Amino acid sequence: MDQLTVSNWKNKLATPEQVLAKISPGMSIFLSTGVSEPRTLVKHLMKSDMGNLQDLELVQVLSLGDAISLKELKQHKYRLKTFFSGWIANDAIMAGRVDLIPCRYSQIPRLMESRNLPIDAVFVQITPPNESGYCSLGASVDVARIAMGRASFIVGEINPLVPVTFGDTFVHLSDFDMIVESNEPLIYFNRWPKDEVFDKVAYNVASLIKDGSCIVYSIGPLFDALSKHLIHKRDLGIQSPIFTDALMELIKSGAVNNRHKYFYPGKALSCYALGTPELMKWLHRNPLVEFQGIDQVFNPNRIGMNANIVAIIHARKIDLSGRIVLHTGKGNIASGPAEVIDYFSGANISEGGFAIFALPSRNLKGESNIMLSVEKFPNRFSMRESIEIIVTEYGIAHLRGKSIRERAQALIDIAHPEDRETLIKKAKREKILYEDQIFIAESAHFYPGSIETVHTFKDNLKVKFRAIKPSDEEGMRRLFYRFSDEAVYYRYFAAVKTMPHSKMQEYVNINYLQVMSIVGVLEDQEQIIAEARYIKHPDKPYADIAFVVDEEYNGLGIATFMFRKLIQIAKDAGLSGFTADVLSSNIGMMRVFEKGGLPIKSNLEYGAYELMIPFDAE
Repeated sequence: MDQLTVSNWKNKLATPEQVLAKISPGMSIFLSTGVSEPRTLVKHLMKSDMGNLQDLELVQVLSLGDAISLKELKQHKYRLKTFFSGWIANDAIMAGRVDLIPCRYSQIPRLMESRNLPIDAVFVQITPPNESGYCSLGASVDVARIAMGRASFIVGEINPLVPVTFGDTFVHLSDFDMIVESNEPLIYFNRWPKDEVFDKVAYNVASLIKDGSCIVYSIGPLFDALSKHLIHKRDLGIQSPIFTDALMELIKSGAVNNRHKYFYPGKALSCYALGTPELMKWLHRNPLVEFQGIDQVFNPNRIGMNANIVAIIHARKIDLSGRIVLHTGKGNIASGPAEVIDYFSGANISEGGFAIFALPSRNLKGESNIMLSVEKFPNRFSMRESIEIIVTEYGIAHLRGKSIRERAQALIDIAHPEDRETLIKKAKREKILYEDQIFIAESAHFYPGSIETVHTFKDNLKVKFRAIKPSDEEGMRRLFYRFSDEAVYYRYFAAVKTMPHSKMQEYVNINYLQVMSIVGVLEDQEQIIAEARYIKHPDKPYADIAFVVDEEYNGLGIATFMFRKLIQIAKDAGLSGFTADVLSSNIGMMRVFEKGGLPIKSNLEYGAYELMIPFDAE
């Protein structure tokens, strides 16, 4: 386009009525999404009584705006087709007034290119042109460019409030048949109010995300809460369908630099932005954020090119076998299986990648979100074989490699404490758990989550220490069978050969007010490699203490770390000291006690030391 045409681009200006006069009955009209919804055109379309505006099909990837009302859809002049089952579209879909197209998001461009989804006209919101005649699609790219390539009538709605974004966002004035000017305010999305439960869920999610991870974000209270727990991470990357205020804050904090991304290194990648006026202002001409089409952002193979992808998915329900129910409604862009499957698959392809399904333990009605079965719920994501990590405010359940019974126990451990007994009973009745499964109701409320910590030992070995849980039965059982006969004898003072369910479940189900047990878990594998516990004496303010460490990890200082950890826990619990029985030949354990920095009183009798370790010297 020559300079004269660029300077006179307003020659293409038309009124909304002039645009609508070009529409024929039965046309399919593509509308851009979210912040970029062409509200002036859509509002005139909804209100117009022009005779040619009949039996129209409106196509929108995500129906997030307010211009298309359910009231207007009831009049049968227009019908909305969408690929997204959440937000306002969900009620209309259920009522039969909106058509949902089941399709993986990464396949939408191919669907349009194949003309299986005909597009006759396109209404998109754009920025004013630059001196070369190029406009930006702003904060919503999705499949607008592909739709423009398939339509015979293309209209641009110029709005000076639209941020100029970088990436595959620029379109030329020559691409448009008509231009409409708009003074409509953009569609903004407020931040979610702070929520204590979601803050705890987010804290647990953040504990799983390592420096250098590339995260997939969405919108909602979970993601708003998550950003503040990630600001101390380093070298994070963003490959996220939706860019939000929370991600803006994360980039501002310095936690995100996208340095380790294979796909668009140095750039946070997205195809939509939803948020506040502050976000839109920050995005304007910001080179740190790259907006690309759905075919780039949702492509699981491209997602998987990045190492350490972490896809975070807000779930609605989960049952004891690991089947997920996804959300519908406001605040849940990644709501249905079609919206989730692409980045879930990408995380599984990614080297070191994984997906996290996170949810509060209870819904707003106080009902458990962890259930015996979710069979009756719609919007199920039933790929339970691939679901590995579930997070609630009460902890993290690692499901990979676990049987249905083990999964059930792990999920019950992170259910609301008041719901666990009922879940145990239901699982027993359905033969999911053993009939003799122990449950200590008091312990459900007293789990000491605050003692959890991660420590790095020699050779960069990172071990997470936390209180033992009922679901640790199999992990402790496997630890037992890795011990040599000598190690077993040192720990139990007897030649114990087997540790069946009946014994081990008694060992892992404890009353935390009387017994404290901490396990050392390999951070990457959830494999238990150590355990230390004390048992309070009934007649004095002392507790008997014992340790066990996987022999492969001896000599790294793990037992010493756990000993010092137990000292602090015991002091906080009001105890005055420890007692222990140690075989005289167990030199290693005696060294552990000596390194504890406390005075030791010992008495050798029958080949074993009886130790008393007061916390304060007498």
